[in-house]
Amino acid sequence: MYVRSAMKTIRETVYVNDDTKLNETLELLKEREIDGVPVIKGNKYVGIVTFNRIYKAYFKSDITDKDKFLNETSAGEIAYQKDVTVDQEAVFETTLLLAKNAPLIAVVDDNQNFIGIITRSDILDQFQSAFGMRKPGIRIAFASSETEGRIARLAKIAKNFHENIISLSTFDETNQNVRRIVMKIEKSENLDQFIVKLEQNGFKVLDIKEV
Repeated sequence: MYVRSAMKTIRETVYVNDDTKLNETLELLKEREIDGVPVIKGNKYVGIVTFNRIYKAYFKSDITDKDKFLNETSAGEIAYQKDVTVDQEAVFETTLLLAKNAPLIAVVDDNQNFIGIITRSDILDQFQSAFGMRKPGIRIAFASSETEGRIARLAKIAKNFHENIISLSTFDETNQNVRRIVMKIEKSENLDQFIVKLEQNGFKVLDIKEV
């Protein structure tokens, strides 16, 4: 999956220009009930402004009158995350770490023109989908040694028991030649036999939960 598949386009994005004053920016944040907005200069992205950024900038400013500060300071003057962007053709996973310190990530094209955003909410939605959280089922966590063909073996067992796999994720086990696997399947009458077959084939079942 690529960024372009999950991004909000510029037409769907709430943004401000670099010369928009902070009083207008603050009102926009309140009105739209959002944490931050991208700041644009022409076609280029120059950073983001958030509630927290505005407050911090005011307290660090030499202007003691709050209204004067908000009326005279532009969004471009305090924008941050100026160099944090993602290409629309990047794989979606790259957005996860980029969103650690900001509520949104700017998406740019090959010419570095601003074309949209990915928000933390968008990222969470996609990871919820990847883990099958929107569909009820049985979540099975198990461990398996790092051997060639283990996923193919797992898929063959699931197929033999006519199990419908909703999601499948793997994780590293620290300092061991082992992978943790979390699989979510639709609830069925074959569960007990399926679990037995997994363990017979070297998959150590750690947890089973209906979610």
